Amino acid sequence: MESFKVVRPEFLNHYGYLFGGFLLKWVDEIAWIAASRDHPGCRFVTIAMDRVEFHRSVKQGAVLRFDAIESCRGNTSISYSVHVFADDLTTGNEEPIFTTCITFVRVDEQGRKIPLAQPGP
Repeated sequence: MESFKVVRPEFLNHYGYLFGGFLLKWVDEIAWIAASRDHPGCRFVTIAMDRVEFHRSVKQGAVLRFDAIESCRGNTSISYSVHVFADDLTTGNEEPIFTTCITFVRVDEQGRKIPLAQPGP
């Protein structure tokens, strides 16, 4: 799944660059949307995010592109690789700024883990 976000003033830290917490929130949300769209009817919660390392700072006005791709599937869990790129609309250049793997587990209404695929009748 591909998604985009504009870095607006309210997303900046006290140095004038994108606050990392917003990026982590967007990565989690976009990966959850991808998992939910790929597996309709499943209730997912985040259980892990791999390495958190910001490769470049991002200025106001940059357009971020998020790519979320299913990377691993277990019995009750599913992982998505998320790559984030910053587009400079002035130059047309795109630079990688962040990559991680996020893992979700499928839960029932009581929050208990359940298998991804339900057995047929």
